[in-house]
Amino acid sequence: MHLVAISAFNDNYIWMLHDGVQALVVDPGDAAPVLQTLRSLSLRLAGILVTHHHADHVGGLAELRPVLQGQVWGPAGEAIPGPYEPLSGGASLTLLGQRLRVLDVPGHTAGHIAFVLDAPSDGSAPLLFCGDTLFSGGCGRLFEGSPAQMLASLQQLAALPGDTRVCCAHEYTLSNLRFARTIEPANQALQQYQAWCEAQRAAGLPTLPSSLARELEINPFLRCTAADVIASAMQWRSEHQQVPIAADGSPLAVFASLRQWKNDYR
Repeated sequence: MHLVAISAFNDNYIWMLHDGVQALVVDPGDAAPVLQTLRSLSLRLAGILVTHHHADHVGGLAELRPVLQGQVWGPAGEAIPGPYEPLSGGASLTLLGQRLRVLDVPGHTAGHIAFVLDAPSDGSAPLLFCGDTLFSGGCGRLFEGSPAQMLASLQQLAALPGDTRVCCAHEYTLSNLRFARTIEPANQALQQYQAWCEAQRAAGLPTLPSSLARELEINPFLRCTAADVIASAMQWRSEHQQVPIAADGSPLAVFASLRQWKNDYR
């Protein structure tokens, strides 16, 4: 199985998984780069997976349908341009001979889902297509969900195997890492990863996919029980009273404070 990150818009990635003959794409906000990639690799489009309803994830569906030789699958709890097959957490589907599991990961949007390929047929590491729930070094904004929902969603993703490849939908890594360094300036793994990511971007290369093991080392939103993260979040929280959650140092209080802090971070 081949994994391709197709660039779209300013910072989106449309993920493609193909076997040399047929392809799946995830969150095609723009049809043009998908069609170009299909042509250049002589692939047939066998299916489309959608994680949530935002336009930069579904905007290319109508233009792709004439070449689609399969179905569109998307979240049961959201309005996706139809027709599509609705999916909820606990469902699974087999495409290109690969079994994908569906997880409910609300927070960024109310019905956001993620797709997990636990055991690719070629023996490679697991894959997580997480849309805008988890980013490298960060997480999605809470447009429709609550801090508690997003924290639970991230904890669900954090329980996946460490070698899981994290296929986020945006190249937000460098800005996320600048914020993460504010939270944990002494985190050496974070410092090393930031240097690597800067070199990748300078060479015109993506920082993604990341790995879950790496994110557990460097992503403050997955580190809400780490002492330095708690200390930074609670210090910020003591100076900013608009976070409507008690400043008790709990993972939820830490997460809510971090998310509000990141919203305002420049």
